[in-house]
Amino acid sequence: MGQLFGTDGVRGVAGRDLNARLAMRVAAAAASVLGYPDGARSSRPLALVGRDPRASGEFLEAAVVAGLAGCGVDVIRLGVIPTPGVAYLTDVLGADFGVMLSASHNPAPDNGIKFFASGGVKLPDEVEDRIEAKLAEQAAADDVWGVPPAGFGRISDAGHEAELYLAHLLSTVGVHYRDGQDQDQAQDQDQDEDQPGAAAPLLGWRVVIDCAHGAAYALAPRLLSQAGADVISIGVQPDGININSGCGSTSLGALRAAVVKHGADAGIAYDGDADRCLAVDATGEVIDGDQILAILALALNDSGRLAGGTVVATVMANLGFRRAMSQAGIDVVETPVGDRYLIAAMLDGKYSLGGEQSGHIILLDHASTGDGMLTSVHLLATAARSGRPLAELAKVMTKYPQVLINVHSQNKAKAAASPRLSEAVEAARAELGDSGRVLVRPSGTEPAVRVMVEAVDEAQARQVADRLADILRELG
Repeated sequence: MGQLFGTDGVRGVAGRDLNARLAMRVAAAAASVLGYPDGARSSRPLALVGRDPRASGEFLEAAVVAGLAGCGVDVIRLGVIPTPGVAYLTDVLGADFGVMLSASHNPAPDNGIKFFASGGVKLPDEVEDRIEAKLAEQAAADDVWGVPPAGFGRISDAGHEAELYLAHLLSTVGVHYRDGQDQDQAQDQDQDEDQPGAAAPLLGWRVVIDCAHGAAYALAPRLLSQAGADVISIGVQPDGININSGCGSTSLGALRAAVVKHGADAGIAYDGDADRCLAVDATGEVIDGDQILAILALALNDSGRLAGGTVVATVMANLGFRRAMSQAGIDVVETPVGDRYLIAAMLDGKYSLGGEQSGHIILLDHASTGDGMLTSVHLLATAARSGRPLAELAKVMTKYPQVLINVHSQNKAKAAASPRLSEAVEAARAELGDSGRVLVRPSGTEPAVRVMVEAVDEAQARQVADRLADILRELG
């Protein structure tokens, strides 16, 4: 990997780390690599561009679109749409690549650029490296912004294409999409004769959703309402600066309180670009990504739809998840953190389910990337079909105490090369033995090193994590 791309695209503080000039140059480099893979420029490729509601997304979108069109790429602007919506539409609309402007769960001052290749799949490391190399090459050239052989790209707006994405999500749980109908009709629609109950799988469920004032604010309430739920929505008034602020999957307090206040059966929290979600049960207890993944894995395995009898998880997955899967006879394949690594392992092994603790869940039969809205409707439909509350389903795994410390402003390369830190990590692992885990890794999205310690005893986990974090701080 080069220095520009992190775990999930290019990310930084908008206007400082990620300004309009860099966005335009990155777009031009990506156009060359993704739009003209064979080098021929006799025709114009097509790119889709979406964004979340951050204020900075407006000027960054303009810069990206200018960079693409200036290199001869036709551009369809999708407007505000979840990241997985861009991935899906890149595939179904036959685009050569897709671009999403979002910093996901990060606060409003941050933003980022994510790319999807043809088919709506995230880029492998080697393709990102090629874009970085092309960026450096173009920076030294004088004629990058000349007239493209096939002419400048044309730009059009197509926010309505989000309806295709919504219709797809509904179809995965057997619901027929309705455009513009009163939501009360969604609960009275006729059931499909071949799939009794499938027309409204969430009928009778009251669900609170927190859209983090983010990209799902318009679509998520419609998704769950058309699936039959009585939906109470919060975090659906984006103003460009309130995204992820005290709400969404990174701040569950408002959702937990709303679920209890309204007597809801469940709560769902999305992050800013809705590629992940977390859940809350009827008592306000949090159900994290490991628990969601366990619930879905067991349900798919019981129905014979878990490909290879295997689920893919990251190194951060709770020890309790691993033990629950082992007890159920389900194999676990482990990957580095980041949903693109999950997807790569899933494609390589032809597996259908993967995910991580943060709530990135990949249902590869229905999506090419993590999708919070897709995950939420399948989680709730699984619970509704079982006739059991989410709290009971979540008991399929016992969560081991897990302490996570982010040590900021670190020289990540120096930490990785430190013999002192390596020795301390090995000593910690020996101390915990089979009853715990230690993981120290650089963040792919922040200037930080993450320390994670699991143990049967939370106090011991805290002591070990603090000890390692202190060494990292001393390293500077």
